[in-house]
Amino acid sequence: MAARPYNNAALLLVFSLLLLITFSNVVEGYNRLRPRDCKPRCTYRCSATSHKKPCMFFCQKCCATCLCVPPGTYGNKQTCPCYNNWKTQEGRPKCP
Repeated sequence: MAARPYNNAALLLVFSLLLLITFSNVVEGYNRLRPRDCKPRCTYRCSATSHKKPCMFFCQKCCATCLCVPPGTYGNKQTCPCYNNWKTQEGRPKCP
């Protein structure tokens, strides 16, 4: 018995929707963290600076809001758009 064309179309539609949902999570953010994951990520992010206390304060504040911390100890902010785009009143980056 041959498969009906609408059955194949429905299967293709379901598969396409599953792929779309999967990739939408990737586009949303590099690291969708839970708030409890912020401190260890920020500890590593701030490990190379000589200003650890302010770095940790702002990193944890940014992480709690954005649920993302860029990889590495410096740079890579483009992987976390919220983290990257949050600025001080003077227009400088708020997040380390």
